[in-house]
Amino acid sequence: MAADIRVFRCLSDNIGALVHDPATGACAAIDAPDEGPILAALEAAGWRLSDILVTHRHADHVQAVEPLKRRFGCRVVAPAKAKGEVPGADIYVGEGDKVQVGGLSAEVWETPGHCADHIAYWFADERAVFAGDTLFTLGCGRVMESPYEEMWASLTRLAALPDDVRVYSGHDYVISNARFALAADPDNAALKARAAEAERAKAEGRFLVPSTIGEEKATNPFLRAGEPALARAVKREGAAPVAVFQALREWKNRF
Repeated sequence: MAADIRVFRCLSDNIGALVHDPATGACAAIDAPDEGPILAALEAAGWRLSDILVTHRHADHVQAVEPLKRRFGCRVVAPAKAKGEVPGADIYVGEGDKVQVGGLSAEVWETPGHCADHIAYWFADERAVFAGDTLFTLGCGRVMESPYEEMWASLTRLAALPDDVRVYSGHDYVISNARFALAADPDNAALKARAAEAERAKAEGRFLVPSTIGEEKATNPFLRAGEPALARAVKREGAAPVAVFQALREWKNRF
């Protein structure tokens, strides 16, 4: 039986996610931004939390770990490079480690850039990657603790996944990301359609998470830094894609 994945809003713009294994009843929260919405999602689905899989140590991703652990006695998996900085962590993992959620298996990928300890969880059998604050729908995280080269390597690694892989990100910044993407890549027809879809989703109370790798490669300016149109947009014609990416990300910081 395939995993059942639910996504919902937490805090102002965080995305909560639950991954449930119907065969065993195991259920993991990806990060723990806010206890209330996670409890509501669990109750609505009739699930019990067995695990919390943390992508990185930032407070808006871990602040509900301890109350959830007290309530459910769940196992907390955290990045090895955040050792001592994730409350209630039981297991620390790094590149290439495997994490089980019942019968479901995720491979840990280190994806530094937004912060040095960031990891993603790649559920290959489920065709789903939980990218945290590395890759967003139509965007990417701020580069805060690592060289731009590291963030670019993390993004290109994710972009190399098959086009049908679903990308679950840690925030819903879709509308602001779409506005920037259109400024950087105004002649992209697929992007125009995606931006219009984002506006419709907002009007209907929805959000575009998950996205897919294929959709992101077609419309996300940060994954398109190797395209001449994006190099022209930041006046970096002929530059290496990582240099174009850096210019795009710095532009977005000011946008």
